Amino acid sequence: MQTLRDEYSIILEEFGQLFSRRIWDKVQLLLAGAILSPAERTVTAALRAVGLSDEKHFQNYHRILNRAIWSSREASRILLMLLVSAFALSGPIILGLDDTIERRRGANIKAKGIYRDPVRSSHSHMVKASGLRWLSLMLLAPIPWAGRVWALPFLTVLAPSERYYEKKVRKHKKLTDWARQMLFQLRKWLPKRKLVVVADSSYAVIELLSKMTKLKNPICMITRFRLDAALYEPVQAAPGKKGRPRKKGKRLPTLEVVLEDEQTVWQSLTIQEWYGEKQRQIEITSNTAVWYHNGMPPVPIRWVLIRDPKKKFQSQALLCTDLDTSPEQIVTWFVRRWQVEVTFHEVRTHLGVETQRQWADLAILRITPALFGLFSLITLLANCHVKHKKLLIQRTAWYDKKLPTFSDALTTVKYEVCSQIFFRTSPIALNIQNLPLLQALPHILALFQPLSNSFLDKV
Repeated sequence: MQTLRDEYSIILEEFGQLFSRRIWDKVQLLLAGAILSPAERTVTAALRAVGLSDEKHFQNYHRILNRAIWSSREASRILLMLLVSAFALSGPIILGLDDTIERRRGANIKAKGIYRDPVRSSHSHMVKASGLRWLSLMLLAPIPWAGRVWALPFLTVLAPSERYYEKKVRKHKKLTDWARQMLFQLRKWLPKRKLVVVADSSYAVIELLSKMTKLKNPICMITRFRLDAALYEPVQAAPGKKGRPRKKGKRLPTLEVVLEDEQTVWQSLTIQEWYGEKQRQIEITSNTAVWYHNGMPPVPIRWVLIRDPKKKFQSQALLCTDLDTSPEQIVTWFVRRWQVEVTFHEVRTHLGVETQRQWADLAILRITPALFGLFSLITLLANCHVKHKKLLIQRTAWYDKKLPTFSDALTTVKYEVCSQIFFRTSPIALNIQNLPLLQALPHILALFQPLSNSFLDKV
């Protein structure tokens, strides 16, 4: 049986084809440093983490991000294939699509803009944030050893502000334009699998939904839906009628009217995972319609109205572009979208997003998607570890965890990488440059505390 170290190498070697032999070793060191670094995810912090603080040619590691030729998009494709083979071999592939703000300052960061801060804002108070807006596509797959669904990023793109395009020839691209291109690319990567994309109301746009339904193998879109949208009956065939064919049928009541109508029939439904709760009892009603607006293509949808019998949250509506999907399945898939917000929090807390300091345009385009992808890569490496033994769950007196979280996966991968990487330092220091890091640690401590024999014995 292969050792754990060999399994790590098999996964990492998949990315080796992206780089020349001259820089592949440096890429692996930067990756190891990004995993081992305790706080900031700068290039210098990564070099310190692997013992290269005295590296005189440190600029060669910066050039991997700001100058070297390699494809971030191809790296995303490789990562997606690894994730699908590990966690989504069969059945429909559920994906989450959402954007987030990376708070960055500096005159050299050209693509930054001013956006609404979704974390600190509320319905009555809006807080603005200056930074970069990233659009991320994530695989929403159940992780067996975690006991729940995780959102695993694999494709993240920069969506610059409108101000960024003011002095450029190129026209400003809306967030939905970036989403359309990402989903087209995803369909090319997975031409035969059924794809289901869940998103918030920002992506409930007729043009985007129409593009997804007209693909040779359509992508099912599930989003929040506005209650006052104009809904119509499908067009009834009228043989022999002259003139331009109709796009819509008879006007239907809005969902606001359906919600308030006392004759509306509601179905009780129990959701097993509801935004952090184990179970939640809700009531739903559903039907099909055509969503249409003047000048836009008609989009057939299935809408689902959700209300809370206990009235703890406001009633809301969902839409699905696949008319054959059941309302229960639509709600179950959409609830997975919350894990996208959890991943955004985890990459900021544990992987140092917003702590990088690159100013070069190409480095900015590469480093943040790489850190998002690092979340998925660590999950893959931890999955290799679980094949041999369980993850060590870090418990505290005030938080008795039953199942491992991402912090436990990161701790396990850190230990494995730390035990395998070779410490690079001056040969003067007890000739420890060829020793693994954990074996070299007692010798390093001996340089500073030669009298602490009892402590070194414990180490």
